[in-house]
Amino acid sequence: MNGAPLGAGNNNGQVPPQQDPRFPRLFLRILLSAAVGGGTFLLTSLLGVDDGNIWQLTASIAIGSAALIVQYLVAFGERFEKVDRRFAEIISATELFSKVDGSVLRSEEVTRLVLGYTKLREQGGDIVQAFGEKELARLAKLMEGLSSGSADCPGENHEWLIDITDCVKMTLDATSTSVDRDFWYSGPAERYLVAQEKAIRRRGVEIRRLFVVKEPNELTESLRELCEEHKRRGIDARVLVRSSMASNPKVNDFIIFDGELCYETSPDLQSNPDGTWLRREEEHVEDRVNQFDELWAAATEPGPEPQRDPEPQPGTAPTVASG
Repeated sequence: MNGAPLGAGNNNGQVPPQQDPRFPRLFLRILLSAAVGGGTFLLTSLLGVDDGNIWQLTASIAIGSAALIVQYLVAFGERFEKVDRRFAEIISATELFSKVDGSVLRSEEVTRLVLGYTKLREQGGDIVQAFGEKELARLAKLMEGLSSGSADCPGENHEWLIDITDCVKMTLDATSTSVDRDFWYSGPAERYLVAQEKAIRRRGVEIRRLFVVKEPNELTESLRELCEEHKRRGIDARVLVRSSMASNPKVNDFIIFDGELCYETSPDLQSNPDGTWLRREEEHVEDRVNQFDELWAAATEPGPEPQRDPEPQPGTAPTVASG
C-alpha cells in the first residue's frame, strides 16, 4: 500500500471535473447527422447517379444538416413545452394566492404552510418528509371534504372537537349517550371542558348538554355528579330518559356548533366510537337542530337521588303503622 487515500487512484486524490451533461447529447446529434449524411452518400452511389461525387456530397450534407436541424427543433419543442407548463403552474399559483388574499382565510397562514413544507423538503430526513406529506394530505382531504359539505375520519377525533369549540361564537348543543360515557373521565375530556369554560366566559357562548339514558335505573349517582360538574362549569345539563317519551327515539352522539356545523360519532359493535363526521349541509344541520330542541324539551333536571327507607337492623321488630 502506498498510503494514498482510498479511492484516490492515479489522480493524486483530486476529483475529476464533472463533464457538461449537454456534451454527450451534442455529440450524439452530430454522430446521428453524420450517419444520415453518410447513408445518403452511400445510397446515391448505389443508385448509380452519373453527375459526379459533387451531387452526392451535396445531397449528403444537405440531408445530414436537415437531420441535425430536426433534432434541434424537437429538443426546442420539448424545452418550450416544459417552459409553457411551468408558466401554467406559476399562473395557477398566482390565481390561487389571489383567491386566498380575497378570502376570509388569512393568506399569511397559507404562506407559512407552503414555506414550512418547502423547508421540510430541503432539510428533513426521509421519515420526517414522509410524515409531513402525510399530514399535508390529511389537511388537504379535510379542506376538500368541508368544501363539499362533509368530512370524516376513523375513530373519535378529539382534536377536531376541541379546535371547533375554540372557534364557536354563539351556541353549542350536544347529546351524550352511553357510547361516550367513559370519555368524560379522560384527559381529552378535561381539555374539552376547559375549552367550553373559556367559550362561556370570554365569548358568552351558551352551552347545553343532554345526557341520554334508556331506562330510569340508568340515572345513577355518578351520572348525577357528572351533570353537577358540568353545571359548575357554566354548562346547562339535563337528562333524557328515552323510555319516558312515547316515540322512544334512538339518539346518536352529536354536537351542533353555532347552528352551522355538526360533529357526529357512531358506535361500532362494541359500542365504541367507530368514526367521526363533520357535516355542514344546511338540511342536515336543520334536522339536528330540530331533533335536539325536541329532546331538550322532554328532558328533566337530574335532581338528587331519592332517599330509600333504611333496612331494619337484625333483632329489631319492624315498625307497624297505626291504623
